[in-house]
Amino acid sequence: MERKVIIIAGPTCSGKTKVAIDLAKKLNTEIVSADSRQVYKSVNIGTAKPSLEELEKIRHHFIDYIDPSEDFNVSRFETESIAIFLRLLKAGKIPVVAGGTGLYIKALTDGIFNTVDSDEEYRSLLKGKMIKYGKDFLYDELEKLDPVSASKMLPQNWKRVMRALEVLHLTGKPIWEFQETYRREIDFEFHQYGLLWERQMLYNNIEKRVDRMINSGLVDEIKYLLEQGYSKEINALNTVGYKEIIDYLENNISLERAVELIKRNTRRYAKRQMTWFRKNNKIKWMQINSEEELITVSDLILKDIKFI
Repeated sequence: MERKVIIIAGPTCSGKTKVAIDLAKKLNTEIVSADSRQVYKSVNIGTAKPSLEELEKIRHHFIDYIDPSEDFNVSRFETESIAIFLRLLKAGKIPVVAGGTGLYIKALTDGIFNTVDSDEEYRSLLKGKMIKYGKDFLYDELEKLDPVSASKMLPQNWKRVMRALEVLHLTGKPIWEFQETYRREIDFEFHQYGLLWERQMLYNNIEKRVDRMINSGLVDEIKYLLEQGYSKEINALNTVGYKEIIDYLENNISLERAVELIKRNTRRYAKRQMTWFRKNNKIKWMQINSEEELITVSDLILKDIKFI
C-alpha cells in the first residue's frame, strides 16, 4: 500500500488553509491541522480557523478539538495523526496536512522521542525555580548542562527546556542523543510543500488579517473566554493576538497600541516560522505573488506528485 501524505507548510497568512482545502476537494480526502492553537475550542478569531462553511465541506482534524484549559502536546499530535493517516490510506485516500507549527510537522516526518518516563517531583522543582527566577534561569541551566539541546530551543519555550532537563536528570544523557537514534516503525512517503511570499507582501497580508480579526470581534471573544473563568496564563491564550488584547482589557495599553503590537508580533512570528522551515531541505517552495495565484497551487502540487 502506498503511504503518500501531502504537507502544506509556511508562515502565518500564507494561504495554507485555502491550498489544503483545494487539494482535499480534488483528492476527496481529509485535512490534519498542524496548528498548536487551532486545536482549542472557542479560541477562534485570533487563530484564523477555517470558516464554518469550510469545515462543513471538508473534514478537519485537530480543530476545535479540546477545551482551552486542556494540554495538548506534540507527542499526542504525532500518535493521533498517524492513526488518522492509516485510516485514510486504508480507504484509498491521501491525507493532507496543513499548518505552521514547525515542531508538529517535524514530529510527523521525523518522529518525536517519547520513551523516557516523567518525574513529577523533579518537574515541580523546576517549575518552582522558574516561578521564582524566571524562564531564562531554566534555559541557563540547560546551556550549562546540555549546550547542544539548548542551541535548538528558545528560553520562552520553557516546556521543551524543562523536558530536556528532565531527560538529562532521569537518564544522564542529553535529549538530543535519544532524538537522533529514535526511529518510528511506521513510516510514510511525505510530499512537503511550502508557500513562499515576498516579505513585504506577506506583511501586508498580516496587517489585513489583524484588521479583519479586530472587526470580526476578537476583543469580545477574549472577554468571553476570561468571563468563563479561563486564566490568561493557559497555553490557549498565551499567544499572539490574545496576549495583547488581554493587556488592553487590563487597561495596560490602548486598543490602538494592542493592534500595533499584534501586527508587529505576528510579523516576528512569521519570521521565526520561516527560519524553522528553511532548515527543512525536503520542502519544495512554491512562490506566491498574489491571492489569485493560490488557486493554481493545488494543481501544481498534484502535477508534481504525478497525480494529474
